[in-house]
Amino acid sequence: MDLSRRHFLLRGSAFAMGFAGLQSAFGRGLPFGDMLARGDEAVGYGPLIPDPAGVLDLPRGFSYRVISRAGEEMDDGLIVPGRHDGMAAFPGPDGTTILVRNHETDIGWEQFSPFGPGGGRLSKIDVSRIYDRGRGGQPAFGGTTTVVYNTETGRVEKHYLSLAGTVYNCAGGPTPWGTWLTCEETARTKDAQCDQDHGWVFEVEPTTTAKLQEPKPIRAMGRFRHEAVAVDPKSGVCYLSEDMPDGLLYRYIPTEPGKLLRGGRLQALKVRGSPSLITDNHGATPDVPVGAKLEVEWIDVDDIEAPKDDLRHRGFAAGATRFARTEGMWYGRESVFFACTTGGHAQLGQIWRYTPSPVEGTPGESQQPGILELFVEPNDATMIKNADNLTVSGWGDLIVCEDSPKMNGLVGVTPRGEIYRLANNALNDAEFAGATFSPDGSTLFCNIQTPGLTLAITGPWKRA
Repeated sequence: MDLSRRHFLLRGSAFAMGFAGLQSAFGRGLPFGDMLARGDEAVGYGPLIPDPAGVLDLPRGFSYRVISRAGEEMDDGLIVPGRHDGMAAFPGPDGTTILVRNHETDIGWEQFSPFGPGGGRLSKIDVSRIYDRGRGGQPAFGGTTTVVYNTETGRVEKHYLSLAGTVYNCAGGPTPWGTWLTCEETARTKDAQCDQDHGWVFEVEPTTTAKLQEPKPIRAMGRFRHEAVAVDPKSGVCYLSEDMPDGLLYRYIPTEPGKLLRGGRLQALKVRGSPSLITDNHGATPDVPVGAKLEVEWIDVDDIEAPKDDLRHRGFAAGATRFARTEGMWYGRESVFFACTTGGHAQLGQIWRYTPSPVEGTPGESQQPGILELFVEPNDATMIKNADNLTVSGWGDLIVCEDSPKMNGLVGVTPRGEIYRLANNALNDAEFAGATFSPDGSTLFCNIQTPGLTLAITGPWKRA
């Protein structure tokens, strides 16, 4: 693939004039030329330059540091686990950035254990703060680590395990009150290895003090194959994705905003007037065209802690809308953006936008419903390949992580739906994950899941 190419997606009424024939493909992604100018401003940052070190190809003027590797010893005497995944950045003292990072590992995967061979380093922690201590002599190896990073010096100041004993911590999301919600992408129940049921969301406080959090599953947010969370700062409503080919999109209305453990109501999204709509667009004719704005309603789901992994089936039967592997989510531009990794005619991914009602979560939303929009669906592997984690930049572009079988990278998507490549994995075919900007906007952090690297990318970022 010619990495210097620029692509953009014609979408919405702003592009309709003069391109009606091209738009007849329902806006599925149209490659154009080597450069797209938006007035005097080019989309993206220019062609990618091959990295001499063979890790990360970036545009000219950008550079990266590897700030954390799986297998390194941390300040608490434990080992950086492998399979780095979702992540968010929070402001720390003296201008530092606190990163909280997921590890998508399972019980029994000792090669990714933070406790070393045979659990030899377990004595360094308070084992009462391990959620699942296991039944086979070793605890579950998933959880989160915390990295305190100085963007001015480019140095890691502290590194420690912050949540232990969970499994398959895939994505999650930051909250407006300054915590990280980490999600278990599993519905595993107690068995010969596990001493606890899994499939929960946990809350982690970013701190510079090296300590394990008390693991408290937020059971009212449901037990299913959680992927990510995005929180509307206006209402306190939490939106949750489910990484399944027939998954639903959920929302959690807490009884008390910001106090998620105190209970709430779990609901599933339903497109108004289209019960049990399937949005994957896998057929020759899409069920949902790009740019269409759909009014929604939300339906209650019950038996949310059931051991059987059938919440999505019961919700769909009740009229909820089905999506093709809802994964990364992020709140920005007064909307929730989320990716469907295998959506689209070519099954290369979709990005959706949900704009909450001005009275979200109240009876008034029946008159002012939230709006669901298929934002982009390129169906073109040179544009986006299987969108996964994503974030919203300070200047409005989405930064999207790819998780495809080959040659993954980071992709930018402008507010108008124009797509550009930002980075390519020159190391291997592993997925990107955890894209998030430092609070000062100077640094984009991301992970290469295997072999487990966290990168800090700096350069001439655009500003809001």
